[in-house]
Formats: sequence, structure tokens, C-alpha cells
Amino acid sequence: MPYNPNFNLDAVLETLGTVNNGFTEGSPEDEALRIAAVALLYVRDIQKLEEYRDYFQRFFTHRPVVAAHVFPTRADADAWLGSGKARDGELVSIAGQGFTVIQALHELKFIRTPLPEELSR
Repeated sequence: MPYNPNFNLDAVLETLGTVNNGFTEGSPEDEALRIAAVALLYVRDIQKLEEYRDYFQRFFTHRPVVAAHVFPTRADADAWLGSGKARDGELVSIAGQGFTVIQALHELKFIRTPLPEELSR
């Protein structure tokens, strides 16, 4: 699936809103989706959307996206997550699926983040 730097911002914001409807207000997911939406609105409001589109395209076309760690099972990944070695923002592969480590309240968690090879299947 190719990345479209000419995405429709209003459609993206609408999608974020739809996804957000599935989460409880005040939850970490609700907060993350609101932050993402407001960040996009900010970029548009300061008239930097075209610069962001250029950055977006360069990010996906020039920067390889690879998992920092590969785990055969979720149990192995959870053990690593609890070991204190994981860092917020790290991309990992668990049984062939991508996840990003996030700081959620007082603990680290995994959030689903498809790897490029998953998107091209």
C-alpha cells in the first residue's frame, strides 16, 4: 500500500474521530487520537501543511522502517517489555506483526503498528 502525501486532511480527521468513538473519553487512546488530530490542525493553521506533506513523503520513501527487535511470540515480547530494556517509541515485530512501544500512564505497552511488509501483502 503506497503512502499518499496528498492525503485529504479533512478525511483523515474524520477517520481519527470515527476511531476515537470506540474509546472511553479520557483513556490513553482517546488522548493519543486527540493529540494527533490537533497536531494536524495546528500544521494546517500555521500554513505548513505543504511542508508536512513533503516531510511525510520523504519519511516513507527515504527512511527504511525496520523493527528494532523481533520476537517469535507475544510472551517473549511481554517479557522484554517488562525487563526495563524497552524504550518508548521503539518499533518491534511480534510473530510477524509490527507494534510500537508506548508509555501509557505508569507502564509501557504495545500499540499495533503495521510494518511495511504487512501493508504490501
